[in-house]
Amino acid sequence: MMERRSFLHIAGAGMASSHLNPFGKKSTSWFDYFVPSNDHVLVIIQLEGGNDGLNTLIPIDQYDVYASIRKSVAIKSSDVLALNNTNKAALHPSYDEIRGLYNEGRIKFIQSVGYPNPNYSHFRSTDIWMSGADADEIIPSGWAGRYLNYEFPNYPNGFPTAAAPDPLSVEIGYGQSLTFQGPTTGMAVTIADPDSFNALIEDIETPLPNTLAGNKQAYLRLIRKQSNLYGDRLKLASKNARNLTSYPNNTLADQLKIVARLIAGGLKTNIYKVSISGFDNHDNQVNEANHSIGTHANLLRTISTSVKAFMDDLEALKVGHRVIGMTVSEFGRRIVSNASRGTDHGAAAPLMVFGNAVQGGILGNTPTIPVNAKVEDNIPMQYDFRSVYGSILEQWFCVNKQDVQKVLTHPYQSLHIIQPKYGCLATPSHDENVKLGKEIIKAYPNPFTSIVNFDIESNGQYAMISIYNPMGQLIANLYQGILSQGAHKIYWNSEDHAVGNYYVRVQMGRDQQVKMISKVQ
Repeated sequence: MMERRSFLHIAGAGMASSHLNPFGKKSTSWFDYFVPSNDHVLVIIQLEGGNDGLNTLIPIDQYDVYASIRKSVAIKSSDVLALNNTNKAALHPSYDEIRGLYNEGRIKFIQSVGYPNPNYSHFRSTDIWMSGADADEIIPSGWAGRYLNYEFPNYPNGFPTAAAPDPLSVEIGYGQSLTFQGPTTGMAVTIADPDSFNALIEDIETPLPNTLAGNKQAYLRLIRKQSNLYGDRLKLASKNARNLTSYPNNTLADQLKIVARLIAGGLKTNIYKVSISGFDNHDNQVNEANHSIGTHANLLRTISTSVKAFMDDLEALKVGHRVIGMTVSEFGRRIVSNASRGTDHGAAAPLMVFGNAVQGGILGNTPTIPVNAKVEDNIPMQYDFRSVYGSILEQWFCVNKQDVQKVLTHPYQSLHIIQPKYGCLATPSHDENVKLGKEIIKAYPNPFTSIVNFDIESNGQYAMISIYNPMGQLIANLYQGILSQGAHKIYWNSEDHAVGNYYVRVQMGRDQQVKMISKVQ
């Protein structure tokens, strides 16, 4: 049914602006805005509730410790899915299709993605991920909204135009998320759900009663038809293409099916967002008798089969080279499982990027799992989530480094995510995985009683050296700035801090390393 609520969602914040000329009359040249250098597409899949990363990408190089501290949810070693070219990590048994895509080189896992001083509220942490804010700041715009505003600074005035007739971004869900909120206006067209989309493209309208309310609804429909030119573009693109592969019967697949059809149908939208909920598994995350099945397994199975169908469809539609996707979730889960066959709100977790253009593999080390981990302990952050955003902006959407920093409000390291032949990198392919065995920081003594020393081997770039506690909270910034090339020594005096485990994180350009250090009596 295409009634008032659905119409408002499809019209979107961008279309609902009083400044918008609905008939596309342009006051300036299209080239006064921005000329895209490619037709690349990003699809964001939001995993709502906080996905359990340790049961998704399983640290088999530390399997005995993993199994002992996660007794109520651990996946049996005989059930995990081995990956090509690594003996350090394996996948949940429900990720069979993802395993196949990974082995084909079309998936990159980025280990331990998070942010300093993690917030364990679903709402606040979601806002942080969507806005790109620090934990202690409020940013009322979204990272993708700021990017789109960077490219189209005069939006919505004069939009849509003959030269730019399509939505800047499309989100499937009831209302635009913070992700697409620009500095002054929303930058997305939202589709309430797949049923609303189908009603739109088929021109399905429920008959209206001959009453005052019915007359008002008829008037609203008339206004919609006059103003919702973006809706017309969605209909046109949808009619220009048909899905060529079968999809599983679930809501995520239904959303991805729409996205594939719109891309293949010629819609020039660059960013799409879809979602799947249900990851807040405090209890009954697994089946008591068989941990490889249960709630979390079903969710991962939905992702695996849906993403595989989506990528197969893109290939059949001959647009696979244009599209990458990534999963995001507001946080991971704790290291130690709880007594209810579940996991509680945590911090860092692996993030998945997929597509033909992706440089496949695993970026980063499997996270350190302490033998004596406590219930409040978390996976230490290796990569800041904004490094992922910035790297995609730079390598996939061709935004220069200086403007990436403006969009994200701070500088973040660049990660090698896109194969150079598909993206915008001017330098040869450079895979950080080859550096994983190289130590850039040594800690001694370790364990220590009060003072711990660090030997740092600098590559001459901008460096950050920080101490975190097991909850992911930033304890101290030991150094921040350009660190001249060569060997350096630094120390941390921990006399004001309790006995226990801590993490030192060193970041230098694209390189980073995390080490656990232990304070004893």
